[in-house]
Amino acid sequence: MTDTLRLAIILNPDLPPGLLANTAGAIGIGLAAKFPMLAGNSLTDAKGATIDVSSKYPVPILQGTTDHIKALMFKALDAGGERGVVAFPAFARSLHAYEEYENTFKQRDLHDEVIDGLGLVGPEKWIKSLTGNLKLLR
Repeated sequence: MTDTLRLAIILNPDLPPGLLANTAGAIGIGLAAKFPMLAGNSLTDAKGATIDVSSKYPVPILQGTTDHIKALMFKALDAGGERGVVAFPAFARSLHAYEEYENTFKQRDLHDEVIDGLGLVGPEKWIKSLTGNLKLLR
């Protein structure tokens, strides 16, 4: 990437706290899988305790309605270039095995689905153009 890398996670603020945390965690894993440079190393403290890095970049957690999240998702999917788009459709909560999710996903149309969360990673200008008007989740 030639531009500064930036990421954002956008969540439906109407979800209960446990589902918000689960959605943000799942999206974060997807973003790091697409761009391993988001984390991927370890740090050792002065006494030799070594931990894995959680993130090398700030991870703003923003809020948006499900309609806004879906519109952002399709706008992001239409963009070219090197970018990551990780969506969390609400129907995924009822599925407890990845294989089941993968098979079900092929039969769904995201235009008809509720999207509870969205993760974006890409050039700073692109991320800001998509998320600049969103508020932090509080």
